[in-house]
Amino acid sequence: MNQPLPVRTRYWTRAEDRQRVVNALFDRSAAHYDRACGIMSFGAGQTYRREALERAGLHGGMTVLDVGTGTGLLAREIVHVLDSADRLVALDPSWNMMAAGRREMNLRFVQALGERLPFPDGHFDFLTMGYALRHVADLDQAFAEYRRVLKRGGRLLLLEITRPKSTVGLALARVYFGGFVPLATLIGTGSSHAAELMRFYWDTIARCVPPEHVLASLTRAGFTDTNRAVVHGIFSEYTATRGE
Repeated sequence: MNQPLPVRTRYWTRAEDRQRVVNALFDRSAAHYDRACGIMSFGAGQTYRREALERAGLHGGMTVLDVGTGTGLLAREIVHVLDSADRLVALDPSWNMMAAGRREMNLRFVQALGERLPFPDGHFDFLTMGYALRHVADLDQAFAEYRRVLKRGGRLLLLEITRPKSTVGLALARVYFGGFVPLATLIGTGSSHAAELMRFYWDTIARCVPPEHVLASLTRAGFTDTNRAVVHGIFSEYTATRGE
């Protein structure tokens, strides 16, 4: 298996427990997730998501699958760009996260894993995943599925936060994401579960495989034009195309 995180972490000690633990973390904090993300990004997260979608070439008329949609934060910006929710499917393993998303927007939500997509071959023009790359069980398997459900010429966009390369940058990111964000989330939401999720957020960023590992996995899955653009030194925008 090509796992983005170590087999053993402070959250699970067996690979087979990973999905259950991740689902529980998100289910417990779903009601506060949007607020926590707003605190983390100082309210600028949605603007960035929309700009990233436009940079990646999303436009009206496309059929889109948003994998790991959570409460639909990225999906809402997809709808804005498409000017319609009719051609978008939002997929996530957490029922509570999707339930929270339904209260914000009328979308087609599907409960499933990215490694086992319940869609036919060549079904979508565009596939997105926002800040959920660290949560898949097997990168190679997930990317093979993403390629399978994309049409020829279909585009892939993966948004992720990547640990900075410099010592100073890493130290600042650790203080901010590992310390300030969980504390501010606890104060801002009153939820210890949401604060725990934000700690998990940083822990998985810090221990995730490096970007070159992700790009190599995309290439093995058969994607072409693979690329990683970096915004503000920490936001990674992985793009790729399904060729023949």
